[in-house]
Amino acid sequence: MEHRKTYNAKEIKTPNGNLIIEGPISGKKLASYEFHHDLVAFRPPDQQKQALIEIADLPEGRILIARDRDTIVGYVTFLYPDPLERWSEGNMENLIELGAIEVVPEFRGYSVGKNLLQVSMMDDAMNDYIIITTEYYWHWDLKGTGLNVWEYRKVMEKMMNAGGLVWFATDDPEISSHPANCLMARIGSRIENESIQQFDQLRFKNRFMY
Repeated sequence: MEHRKTYNAKEIKTPNGNLIIEGPISGKKLASYEFHHDLVAFRPPDQQKQALIEIADLPEGRILIARDRDTIVGYVTFLYPDPLERWSEGNMENLIELGAIEVVPEFRGYSVGKNLLQVSMMDDAMNDYIIITTEYYWHWDLKGTGLNVWEYRKVMEKMMNAGGLVWFATDDPEISSHPANCLMARIGSRIENESIQQFDQLRFKNRFMY
């Protein structure tokens, strides 16, 4: 499968300054920017920046960023699912995962995440993919936001909806382990029934046949 990537960008205004939302960008371009010290949700900032550079240069990898001048203050990643997760078991070339989305506290509450997703979907090639995201409450910044799990889940769903991702049922044990966890997906307009059926089989592996 050819992974076409078309760059898009928009500027948004926030009370803390204007941001450029752009991508997908190359690893080289990403390396040229500063990486905000508050981007710590997944690993220390310098390690996370290196991980994003590597993802950006994967054939299917996509990184879109929110940039305050030369400093990255938010990002979203798209790449093939982790080989250890069930979503990779079908070896589907047209299934990619929205793996991470993060915005620094200074710019939260200004629809930066929504805009990252909207700019991501401006690329017509996204209609060639089933895009999934797995939401686990233990990744959420409940302490920093002061929200409970259900309030945070609502915020996450609303943000994902902005990118066209909607809730899908699954019997995945990790997702099923807590009612706030969920699977969300966007099925591109050019996805054929065969791929949708394959995705359904990945969603429900423990379905009994009678």
